[in-house]
Amino acid sequence: MSRRNIEINPLIEQFADQLVRIEDALVRELELYSWSEFHAPLRYACDGGKRIRPLILVLSAECINSKNPGPDAYFAASAIELLHTESIIHDDIIDEENQRRGKPSFHVKYGYNSSILTADFVLGIILNIGSKLKDPRVVSELSNAATRMSEGEMMEIRINKSPDITHDDYIKVLEFKTASLFEASAKIGAVIGGGNDDQIRAMTSFGNLLGIAYQIHDDLIDWNNENRLFNMLVRKNGRSQELVDEMDKLYQSYAAKAKNELRKITAESKARCHLEHLTDLASLQF
Repeated sequence: MSRRNIEINPLIEQFADQLVRIEDALVRELELYSWSEFHAPLRYACDGGKRIRPLILVLSAECINSKNPGPDAYFAASAIELLHTESIIHDDIIDEENQRRGKPSFHVKYGYNSSILTADFVLGIILNIGSKLKDPRVVSELSNAATRMSEGEMMEIRINKSPDITHDDYIKVLEFKTASLFEASAKIGAVIGGGNDDQIRAMTSFGNLLGIAYQIHDDLIDWNNENRLFNMLVRKNGRSQELVDEMDKLYQSYAAKAKNELRKITAESKARCHLEHLTDLASLQF
């Protein structure tokens, strides 16, 4: 892993301080396994990510407590990024993706057997990080996110085999496969920040809504050139541009709802403004 991650990250201009600390925390966790054969593959797997999910966790903690988050926020942020990394390794195998972040996918570079074992090793690292965290709710949320993401992948596999796909099918997959980790990131941040029940609920809803908006936006960017669930929905509905326009409005609706949840949490603050800016996905040029 190198500073290249930060240099090419579209979030760096506004979130440099948080991203540097997230990157440093992740490097420290990986260096604990420098003795392992998995160390170099793990560095490859983690290299190049935008770190948006751990960033949401840290900013959510700051949104609740304006003081800089302590070590637990960055431990948890590392676990969130590693859980995302583990899911990417599996997703690229299932989706037969040969490229990721401008370089060969993990299974292309290291092979299928090593990919499966590396993903298992990552889960072990996440468990170790969880053992360092003070609040058991954090580990519970990491576990919940992992199970829901797996459920979402299974849903997508099943739906891909179906002759019919509905709008509701698509959104349900997004809620499980993508939004679960966004939701966990925001909720864990609120928990670590010391939020009350209302604040934690609102931040959880924010993460869920932002995750759905993020994936719709991501699917819209290059919908005509990729074989994704969204593309299947477009083709099977036989009204490509009309449906794409509808989904663009839906993405904007979810993003607006996410901002509304943020406004329930606290008065305007620097951290809340940062999270609102993250919600303006189109402006971030992902």
